[in-house]
Amino acid sequence: MYEKSTNGIRISVRPEYLPDQSEPEKGYFVWAYHIAIRNEGRRTVTLLTRHWRIVDARGRVQEVRGAGVVGEQPTLRPGESFEYTSGTPLPTAGGFMGGSYQMQTDDGEVFEVEIPTFSLDVPDATGPLH
Repeated sequence: MYEKSTNGIRISVRPEYLPDQSEPEKGYFVWAYHIAIRNEGRRTVTLLTRHWRIVDARGRVQEVRGAGVVGEQPTLRPGESFEYTSGTPLPTAGGFMGGSYQMQTDDGEVFEVEIPTFSLDVPDATGPLH
């Protein structure tokens, strides 16, 4: 589990390799990542956008930006959480990803929340792990 707290918003990430959706012989490896967003602050916030930076084992970088997460822009009151699962494929048996969410408070303040960088590794793969 990877965790990071920014401005009272705690992000927890648990990556999971999906062997049943991967085709290693074709250079296709798939991971799910389970995200929990918890508002530990005192203000209600809405998740506006996401930004991911995905890096494979060869150092190739893919940037992903968009509105919300899994088609939603959740609003979290103090003490509330939102969880979702998404996924990403890589052409290598390892890599890492991280990024940020853009949040907005009820009174219009916009701020960034860091998503902790987490490792994407095939269990029992040969070579260095991240």
